[in-house]
Amino acid sequence: MPDLLNIGATGLRVAQIALDTTGNNISNVNTPGYSREQTQIGTQIPQRMGSYYIGQGAQVIDIQRSYSTFLTRQVQNSTAAQGQYSAYHGIAARLVDLLGSGSSSLQSSLDQFFGALQDVATNPSSVPTRQAMLGKTQALVSNFHSLASQFGNFQKEINLRLGNDVASINSLGQSIAKLNAQIAQAMGSSGAPNELLDQRDATIQKLAKLVGVQVTQQNNGTVNVALGKGQPLVVGAQAIKLKIASSPFDSSRSEIALATTGQVISGQLSGGDVGGLLSVRDSVVVPALNQLGRLAAAVAISVNAQNQKGMDLNGQLGGKLLSIGAPVVLPAGANTGTATLSARISNVSQLSASDYILSRTASGWTLTASDGSNVPMAGTGTTASPFTAAGLSLVVSGTAQVGDRYQIQPTRSLAQSLGLLSNDPTRIAAAVPVRSAAASANTGKASIGSPGVTNVGNLNLLNPVTIQFSTPTSYQINGAGSYTYTSGTPISVNGWQVAISGTPAIGDQFTVQANTGGVGDNGNALKLAGLAAVNLLDGGTSTLGGAYGQLVAGTGTLTAQSQTQLTTATAVANQAQAAQQSVAGVNLNEEAAKLLRFQQSFQAAAHVISTAQTLFQTLLQAVR
Repeated sequence: MPDLLNIGATGLRVAQIALDTTGNNISNVNTPGYSREQTQIGTQIPQRMGSYYIGQGAQVIDIQRSYSTFLTRQVQNSTAAQGQYSAYHGIAARLVDLLGSGSSSLQSSLDQFFGALQDVATNPSSVPTRQAMLGKTQALVSNFHSLASQFGNFQKEINLRLGNDVASINSLGQSIAKLNAQIAQAMGSSGAPNELLDQRDATIQKLAKLVGVQVTQQNNGTVNVALGKGQPLVVGAQAIKLKIASSPFDSSRSEIALATTGQVISGQLSGGDVGGLLSVRDSVVVPALNQLGRLAAAVAISVNAQNQKGMDLNGQLGGKLLSIGAPVVLPAGANTGTATLSARISNVSQLSASDYILSRTASGWTLTASDGSNVPMAGTGTTASPFTAAGLSLVVSGTAQVGDRYQIQPTRSLAQSLGLLSNDPTRIAAAVPVRSAAASANTGKASIGSPGVTNVGNLNLLNPVTIQFSTPTSYQINGAGSYTYTSGTPISVNGWQVAISGTPAIGDQFTVQANTGGVGDNGNALKLAGLAAVNLLDGGTSTLGGAYGQLVAGTGTLTAQSQTQLTTATAVANQAQAAQQSVAGVNLNEEAAKLLRFQQSFQAAAHVISTAQTLFQTLLQAVR
């Protein structure tokens, strides 16, 4: 039969448990990852008494977490996005500051270098002026070295942080797998403790800060966790370990791989600190270093080429002023053939900021850029007919097997390799090696310009040449031949080129000969200084300063975009966190109201028990 005393006792127990739950919520108000618990109360099964039922009190059905799977996944995803853009922007912003650091920037060094060349052109016979120009050259070289070293430090920092992240990911994966096992065991008996579920969610949240995650709920209460684009990390109670591995080509470049097989999975990861680090390395740091090397190559190759076309202070043909390394070729560790690949820069204006993979296939060789696009090649890859593409000349020696691959880094190391070959100021070739003159007896109205060297290797470059007009429209060279004359059209002989303009008379003569004693001549120095305005890069559309400006602007644009993305991601993460906390968070005012309500329920249930006892005593006294 229904028992008032028992009914009161059930109410007492229910109120006690509800008070305990509320007290636990209040105690954990500042506990990270804690989800507010609610006591689910239901009635006891009523007892039938004839044609009606009498209740038998209340019972606690469950203590549930205030939890939303949808909101929790939103928090995890937004946390991963915020972590990615934070890591990306943190490094990109520092790189932009490095590129545009005021008077110490590379642009300032370039301006001072070409300004010093202009000073030499103004006073070509001054040794102190030439010495000052060498000082500015060394400063430019040092600036290239400094920037390349700083970029290298960024890559080392990324490698170190990736290593730390992988260690943390492995640790968190093991924790999730262990919690899965505990939860599955508990679910098999009486249901999983809320604390274990909270711990697992908090652990997954920590993981999401490091890398993007995909969480799949299983029927036994466990979850499977995959990284990035679907790489499994936790399957039930098993965790898959990751490790840091070297790139298949470059040992200085860290990649993330499976610990068991060594398979590189960096391309499958996104989000979180790992996604940001991989992205900023591949889209900002490495391209910027390649661009820097491209600039160094353009400076060295163009200055050397022009200085070799001039005559130095000793009356000798000019030599190279700067040294520069060659493109780096890295064979894949898995190659099985005996082939070797050599690469050199054949056209600096065609160089890009890309790296390339040369692969041997069943049908021949293919060249792929770092963005995955195919690059057309000319030639056959032999010494006599090298492959030519993207400003490079490639020669394959030996026997390659299908599947062999070679990574080509055309400019990655060039900024660091740039060097000044000589501190001798007399080696600056300020003068042109040949000079022109019109015969004093000329009667026509034609004039000759200054000759320019087109082929410094021509053995007859310094031999004297006489151009004599046999008619106003034709001329002979050294008394031989007959060549049609057109005013202003260049005349090329012995590796030099000169233009005659105007109307000559029959018998007019012009001479081109070695510029003996031309220490005060500045013809070549003017051309060296003029390289600042020559479109040397991007297919002949960009100057050195313009290319550097594009590097700074492009990097700055990516950094500004990442700042916007970080601001947006932070706002989204805060909103997701607020929405999740509105469901799972502890509200002290609400809990205080519950505390008062359940206290009153406890007191009322106690009063029911007291009433039952009084009635029982009254009944006993009545039957005595």
